[in-house]
Amino acid sequence: MIKPLSITLAVAAAFPQFALAEEELARVVVTGSNIRTSQKEGASAVQVISAKELAATGKVTVSDILRTISANSGNSYNEQYTGSFSAGTSGLSLRGLGQKNTLILVNGKRVSSYATAQNLQEVFVDLNTLPMAAVQRIEVLKDGASSVYGSDAVAGVVNIILYQEFTGTEVSAQLGSSTEGTGQVERSVALQTGFGSLDDNGWSVVFSLDAQQRDKLQQSDVSWLRDSDFRGNPNGTLGWVPTNYYGTSDPTRQLGGVQGPLQLQQYGDITPGKSGNVLAYNAADYRTLIPGVERVHTSLRGTLKLDEHTEAYAEALYGYSWAEQTFGAPLTVGSGLRAWNNGKQALDNISVALLVGHPNNPGTAPQAFTATLFDLGARMKQDKVDFYRALTGVKGHWHGWEYDASIARSGSKLKETVQNFVNRYEFEKVLAEGSYNFADQSKNSEAVRNRLRLSTLRPAQATLTVADFNASKDLAQLPAGALGFAFGGQWRQEEMDSNTSSAVLSGTELRPAINIIRGKREVSAAFAEFNVPLLKDLTVNLAGRADRYSDFGSAFSPKASVRYQAAPWLLLRGTASRGFRAPSLPEITNSTSVSYGSVIDKLDPVTPTQPRGITNITIANTALSPERSNNFNLGVVLAPSSRSSVGVDFYRIRTRGVIGTESADTILANEKTSPEQVVRDAQGRILTLYRQYANQGERVASGFDIDLRHKLPKSAHGNVTLNAQVSRVLRFEQPLSTGAALTNGAGTNHFGSIPKWRGTTSATWELGQWSSNAAWHFVDGYDQTTRPGERVKPVATVDVNVGYKIGAATSVNLVVSNLFDRKPSWDSSFAFFDYTQADPRGRFASVKLSHRF
Repeated sequence: MIKPLSITLAVAAAFPQFALAEEELARVVVTGSNIRTSQKEGASAVQVISAKELAATGKVTVSDILRTISANSGNSYNEQYTGSFSAGTSGLSLRGLGQKNTLILVNGKRVSSYATAQNLQEVFVDLNTLPMAAVQRIEVLKDGASSVYGSDAVAGVVNIILYQEFTGTEVSAQLGSSTEGTGQVERSVALQTGFGSLDDNGWSVVFSLDAQQRDKLQQSDVSWLRDSDFRGNPNGTLGWVPTNYYGTSDPTRQLGGVQGPLQLQQYGDITPGKSGNVLAYNAADYRTLIPGVERVHTSLRGTLKLDEHTEAYAEALYGYSWAEQTFGAPLTVGSGLRAWNNGKQALDNISVALLVGHPNNPGTAPQAFTATLFDLGARMKQDKVDFYRALTGVKGHWHGWEYDASIARSGSKLKETVQNFVNRYEFEKVLAEGSYNFADQSKNSEAVRNRLRLSTLRPAQATLTVADFNASKDLAQLPAGALGFAFGGQWRQEEMDSNTSSAVLSGTELRPAINIIRGKREVSAAFAEFNVPLLKDLTVNLAGRADRYSDFGSAFSPKASVRYQAAPWLLLRGTASRGFRAPSLPEITNSTSVSYGSVIDKLDPVTPTQPRGITNITIANTALSPERSNNFNLGVVLAPSSRSSVGVDFYRIRTRGVIGTESADTILANEKTSPEQVVRDAQGRILTLYRQYANQGERVASGFDIDLRHKLPKSAHGNVTLNAQVSRVLRFEQPLSTGAALTNGAGTNHFGSIPKWRGTTSATWELGQWSSNAAWHFVDGYDQTTRPGERVKPVATVDVNVGYKIGAATSVNLVVSNLFDRKPSWDSSFAFFDYTQADPRGRFASVKLSHRF
């Protein structure tokens, strides 16, 4: 039962004043517990971002807010991840443990995951579908919470709390653009309005709407990226792509000449150690860095007081998102070209050879070749997503019990369309006919181009149906305080139906990417919690939850926490718990995926020391067990004055049975004993690796968070508030291959980039009609593991928001992100920078106008 914090408690949470008598504070429920308490700081660390702090950032989306918190250590993706099956989305990964280990709630209750999985197995909540205008505050629980919420809360919980009452109407409009000539413009509007009051009228209604439109940003729009020349960076090369040549492995055997985007380049500039000239194109012309988007979010909540003790409520959330991007360069045909055979559940190899008599074959024998079909145009992709949650419930008091019961239905529906892909059957025909000129594509007719072009639709949908009940009561008055008790239950049904296009299933689409997921399961759970005051200043909380899944079985998650107020200025706290992550539907149900990657194969007869592009076919495993974790947290909070606080919290999370697939290195090392996992061509070069999800080794993550807050005394110079949140990753250990010892990936990119340090420091100043906020964001560097000796440099950016009130109801703000125009640090493993840690837009300035009626 999550209820809004009072203004008193919100201020106290930001600036603990332990000397203040707790009975002066309202009793509330905070994220991570079902029991009301008046304690300002609990046994678990909870970062509260208030409405005022949200506004001070100047950011317009929930995603932009959450991705800056210091606990977002790594392995989280936003719409910059354009190569995923979930383009245009954004998630959060507390402690770097992946988006599937961070639970996202809205008003304390679950919402549907995105329509399909990211990285094939990551089921997550898309932050880009959630409303921003309706948010009253965000609570981030930096501790495991499976004992309260069940699966997915291993790394922590983010609870986005919306306004339940609002008086008046607020409107705002914001317009911004990059100042560095990229041409990217962003527009947003917001409306928040409310009527009625539970206390005065017995009812209330709150409605919000926000919308955003942002232009697409191409790599060719960014001055320091558009030429793809990275030779001045460690392990950097000319990022052009060789193509249009005879054969399959020697690009210097040119097919045709300079045409369209093709230019002559020295092979050694692209691939060190090589010589000769090649035809190549600039990849920047076909790479989207940030998709163009259009989004609309609405939120409606109504509450009706049935009597003095009972309230009925209903709420509806809706989010529309449209994202458009360049999927990639036109298709390149050559060795390894394949199409899906649905009957065999495997890939068919497609012959790519110029027959004798073909205009591009001057020889007397069939000739293999490699060519990019530039005249068909860049491959394009649009993702349209509709998200919703409809919820209704009743809450109130009955014989000393406080209860909340609700039912909800939530869903996410995706329609993905692509253009300028290639029709396999028409390709085979024009190749046999000799009617397509690969060497001089300007001679091709529009009719033959249209025969080859293929547009497809990929649908996907995820749904969640859930019924919740919880109740709490003070069972008895002990000498040290009230014995609190809460219990409850939950039933939910999760379903995901992610399909591929009919063109893929019929074998029509060349080089298909597939992410088929069909699964459904039911979950029932019961939980209980005790809050026991042993002494006046010492409280123990005991909680446990039992979950029963229809697919894998049961899981029990206990938790014990201690809170000790050692002195009016000193709080000691600690928690120990067990948690779990249920296998996701793509991991455990009927699912098949086809994706593309690269490996270094020492047995490759052509390039044994260089990456080789390959296809991965991954299937589910119905025998999976859940990942099980042990969490330990220990913290101290000091309040040297009523205006200052210092908090330090240590965490350690050990997970056993981590679900994944064998690494390519492991599969290749075991090729002799498991040859069915590796498919090679006639030359002996790898074409395909077959993988299956399995419970593998363990993972250990540990570190600490520092929270600093100080408010200067009021003066004629205004009010100044200082905040800092810093996180340090000590260990992030996993085995590099199945059965290997643990390797510490903190400060490296062994397991995705995990910087050791990450932090945000902000200062807010208010004077008269003026207000301003400056925030410094720091992301530490990390070592390259595949390129010894290379270290990715740290990056720090500054955001500012300066506002001025015009009268009592209108304000104007200037918001500048990345004030000093810092560029992302070079990372050769990403070909330029790690998009999970940085933003390529440079300085971005916006003007916002707000008015309250």
